[in-house]
Amino acid sequence: MVRERGRRMIETVRRAIHADASQRTATQALPVIDDATAVRVIDLAMRVAEVMLSVGASAKEVVLAALRITRAYGIVSVHVDVTFNSVTVSDHRHGDEWPITLMRVVRSAVPDHSKLQRLQALVRDIESGLDLEEARARFHHVRRTPFRYRPLVVVLSQALLAVGVGVMFGASWAILAVTFFAALGVALTQAGLARLQVPLFFSQIAGAFVLTAVTVLTAMLARAGIEPFVDVRASIVVSSGIVLMLAGLAVVGAAQDAIDGFSLTAGGRILELTLQTLGVVLGILVGLELARALGVGMQPPSEPLPLGPVAAQFAGAVLVAVAVAVFNGAGLRIIVVSALLGIIAWAGFAGTSATGLDQAPASFAGALVASVVGAIIAQRLHVPSVAVTTAAILPLVPGAAVFRGLLGLVEAGGETEHILFATSSLITAGMVGIALAAGATLGLFIGSPLGRTIGGLRSIRAAVGRPTAGGANVIVRAERRD
Repeated sequence: MVRERGRRMIETVRRAIHADASQRTATQALPVIDDATAVRVIDLAMRVAEVMLSVGASAKEVVLAALRITRAYGIVSVHVDVTFNSVTVSDHRHGDEWPITLMRVVRSAVPDHSKLQRLQALVRDIESGLDLEEARARFHHVRRTPFRYRPLVVVLSQALLAVGVGVMFGASWAILAVTFFAALGVALTQAGLARLQVPLFFSQIAGAFVLTAVTVLTAMLARAGIEPFVDVRASIVVSSGIVLMLAGLAVVGAAQDAIDGFSLTAGGRILELTLQTLGVVLGILVGLELARALGVGMQPPSEPLPLGPVAAQFAGAVLVAVAVAVFNGAGLRIIVVSALLGIIAWAGFAGTSATGLDQAPASFAGALVASVVGAIIAQRLHVPSVAVTTAAILPLVPGAAVFRGLLGLVEAGGETEHILFATSSLITAGMVGIALAAGATLGLFIGSPLGRTIGGLRSIRAAVGRPTAGGANVIVRAERRD
């Protein structure tokens, strides 16, 4: 009896420590797919992944899309690798067969959120049973679809973005007019250089120089007493232009790739972001130094730019979000969602700032709230979450702090106090940028599973209330049988 109890106790302990092999899921037989079909499936998955990466999707979204396509057509032993500007899809065939490996290199990356939305819809349809040949035909149609808006519309939307920033600072009509034409000059300059295939780093330098030159010219006219330039605040004009030139940087995507574990892709994007930001800095510094050499230097502001009335702040935030959505190729649905999230982001920022917190934590709060809500809405309306999130957080970009710091460095004259003040402004701008990226990425991390949970609950409720035989739900009382 004692031995039996001892054996049972030992067996209980053993089961608690060791895994039971009999409880493991049995290995399932893989479907046999001929090589020709497998190559077509992998080629489709690779090409969809390549285009998604080129139009602004994160590395994780690209990998998941490729895996969803291959699994939908019965190929499950697939590995997908995304490395900054290349996509590799490999199928490790069973037995002694050779693996099938295909790779594509992303030649150029231009945000096109409308095309990204169509590709995501294609992946969903493939999972719903879309025929392979029809899926390939639809993909080629999407890939050949031109950018939604004409170049003139894109340039005007970029100029309106800068105007939106000016509205947030309560700028007068004269300042807004100067801001519009300065931003228009920047947009036209960069568009012309892009046609000549000039690297974006030099394009950023040229755009920043044009922006500074227009601002310096406006300051000269103001000093000469020429109306209506007398009351124009140059800091608003340059700050708006800085936000415009930083609008195309994939800050959220780079941070999301780093958190998702795609270190090489994140490192490449961060290096690209750094170079493009340095291009803006160099262009402004060259313009300010040239202005100082010509004797038309500007006095750096001692305090941060004050914001305008509350209504103007929200109106400017909406205008900025809509403009960003337009020049990223968004459709009407994404534009409306971006405007709504722009209001939410600015409300989160303003509400947090009212509690006495600094700009960086307030920016983090605004980006977090907008990103969570954006991820939930994006899943409900089937729009790319990165599209609406990017547009929503752009009004929080610290363009004024960047300009104040750069102007302070140029006009410091070797004085330690002025140099420290300028450096402090640049550090603040850097902290705000990191806070925006962190808040937006954390919001997507929280909002995506939350959106799936809400969608699952709605599906369950719809299934419970759905008729089973095509008619209405009717409860019939059975007759009692004697």
